[in-house]
This record gives sequence, C-alpha cells and structure tokens, in this order.
Amino acid sequence: MRAVPRRIAALALGVGLLSGCSGVDGGTPDGQAPDGQGGTAGQGPTTTAAAPTSGSPATSSPVAEPTPESTPGKGPPCDADRCFSVAATGDLLLHPGLWDQAAADAVGGKASGGAAVPFDFEPLLSGQREYLDYADLGICHLETPVAVPEGPFSGYPQFNVPPQILEAAKAVGYDACTTASNHTIDAGTEGLNRTLDVLDGVGLEHTGSYADEAAAGEVLILETPAARVAVIQATYGLNGLIPEQPWQVDLIDADVMTAKARQARAEGADVVIAAIHAGDEYATLPNAQQVEVAHALADSGEVDFIYGHHTHSVLPIEKYNDTWIVYGLGNGVSELSPFHAVNNEGLMIRAQFAETDGDWSVSDLAWLPSIIVSDPYRWCALGPNQAPGTCTSPEREAEVSDRIGAVVDTFGAVADGAHPWDLANDR
Repeated sequence: MRAVPRRIAALALGVGLLSGCSGVDGGTPDGQAPDGQGGTAGQGPTTTAAAPTSGSPATSSPVAEPTPESTPGKGPPCDADRCFSVAATGDLLLHPGLWDQAAADAVGGKASGGAAVPFDFEPLLSGQREYLDYADLGICHLETPVAVPEGPFSGYPQFNVPPQILEAAKAVGYDACTTASNHTIDAGTEGLNRTLDVLDGVGLEHTGSYADEAAAGEVLILETPAARVAVIQATYGLNGLIPEQPWQVDLIDADVMTAKARQARAEGADVVIAAIHAGDEYATLPNAQQVEVAHALADSGEVDFIYGHHTHSVLPIEKYNDTWIVYGLGNGVSELSPFHAVNNEGLMIRAQFAETDGDWSVSDLAWLPSIIVSDPYRWCALGPNQAPGTCTSPEREAEVSDRIGAVVDTFGAVADGAHPWDLANDR
C-alpha cells in the first residue's frame, strides 16, 4: 500500500528563510537554447502486558512482549524489521514542445467526467510508473509555476505551464513534489498560490514554497507503514526576482535547514531528507555551494539523505560522513536541447532505509539513468533490465549509460555500495 502523506506543523523558525540566501546563479537560465526553445502508518509497534483471565490468580512471571510487526517496505530484500524506500527524480521542466506533445496525445481523450481534455501528459511520464511502484514514496521536483487550465502558457525565461502535468505526476505514482526553484515566482504570488492549489487538488503533498506564513512554519512529513519521513527543500535563488513576502520560498541556508530538520524530529520524524536546488548548469561536478551545504547538513547529524537538482545534468553521488549525497538528478522531463546533450538525460534514484537498534540509515542506494526521446516525446529508462534499443539506438543508449555511470562514480559511489537499479532483480 502506498504511503499516506500528511503535513505536521513544526516549531516556528526563529530565522527568516530569505535572509539566509548565500548562493549566486552559477550558470545560464533554464532555457534550452538562446531563443528559449530548447491507519497509523509509520507508528512503531507498541507492547502491552496481557491482563490475567478473570478469576485467575495474579502471577509475577514476566509476560513475553509481542514480536514487532515486520514492515519490509518496497524495494530489495531488507534484513531489518522496519524498512521503506524513496524514489526521486529531477526537474519537471516543461517547454512548449512538451505541451504540444501532450495536446497531440490528448486527441480523442476524455476526462473521467466526459469533458474533453486539452492535454494528456501521462504518456510522457508513463515509463516512470513501474519504478515508482517499487518505492514506498515518490518525490518529484516541480520547477515552474502552473497556469490556469486553458492558458495562456509560457516557457523560458518566465515559465507558466499547463497544470495538467500534475495530474499525470500523481497518476504515475508520485506522492509529493518539492517546489522551491529559481523559477518559483516566475508568475508572481498569484502563480505561486495557484500552483499550490493545483498540487492540493490532485493530491500531491509539497514543500519549498508557501501560500501563507503559517504554512511556511510547517514541516512536510510523509508517512509510510514503517516510518515518518520529513522532506525539507530550498533553492539558491529566484533569478533576481523578489517575493512579496520573505517566507514564500525557502532559500538555501544550512543553519536554517538544519533547524528545520531538528524541528521535524521534534515533531516525530524518523528520517529527514533534504533536497537542494543549486549548482552550475550543464556541469558534471557540484559547485562550492552544493558541497558546502550538503556537507554541513550531513555533519549536523539531523539529515539522513541529501539530493539535488537544478543543473539539468547528472552529478556525482558521494558518501560523506556516512551520509549519501546525490548532487544532481538532471532533468526529470524537459524538451530536447540541441546544444547540451546532458540536458536530455536524467537520473532516478531509489534509497532504501532500514532501522537498526532505533537508528535509521540508507541500506541500499540504486540509480537509474534515463533519457528524453522525441517523436513522440517520452521519458525512457536505461535500466539494466531494458532490452537494447528500447529508447533509441543501442549505441546511443550505451553511450549515455556509460557517461552517466562515470559521472555518478566520480567520488567512488560504486565502491561505497551504490549500484544501477535493475528492476528485474530489484537491484
């Protein structure tokens, strides 16, 4: 059974989120080309002593505690009694070519109520479904605001995209989306609030941007059968735009993020995951800000797993201070770029967590290379279980897989235990 998400209010932060911005834009904006194309789930088992049968004498003999219920979760075999897994992807970044494709895919389609649907993004994302099905939680990153269903829509440099993409994200298996990016306020406060309303409407939990100050003081905690999982997220900046209120978007500050992680634990989170929207676009290595913030979060002892997005390129995976850091997931979906091959590639990761003597840690980390193909536009996995030529030519698939594998292993991730995600063997 898929996890039931919920939001739990945390203690109010004593530091304004906006005041912590220390990053600078390390690359070009998100255009693809110069012209802009381009039950009580999660609650631990309780133990109670059995009451004596009516009329029976009391006894001082110890009563055996019941065996804790096993919650192995989805994913590879887990040696612990309590396990769960989280899958995450990079930027959900729509350009006109993708909504043109969704319009073509919607021809003849009907919504459940019988009304015509102008866009169908589910075919674009459908390849992700079988992988998300093998995780207890699925988290996407919504890069942009969404418009009203009938438009108008806009791409780079200030995005306002069809909201139907979020219906598709929910349909293929996502449970939540992070929302703090350099494009979060491209459509102003109205666009920000509308985006959060649409996320709520389709049943996707969210964190990173907020409609009111009270919401900004909350921590997103998602529940699985095994554990409560907090997600915190922040962006390096807003492309020079200034929000109407300082609490509307979480900006990167390691101290503020650590405080929020600490508050999440005070509110009952077993595991804390941090997502960082930062880096130099189209790079193959993390920049100084990414490394500094990720290492600070790992050193805090409050964050169990860290991943990132923004660069539109896959970045290395590192195990630092016993904490896994996935520096960059590349694009979840994006229009093809003729100028940057790495823009057309991405990474889905699945982290399995296990509890040992009350402590949670990542017990298995798998990565899955992916590419975007066109005619028609589709997200396509390059997993070990895929037959050669499934996405494009076998030669092109091998080239992309080898390049992504080399980047992922830059900091020795394979020797530390990370591995390709083979769905056939669930490893």
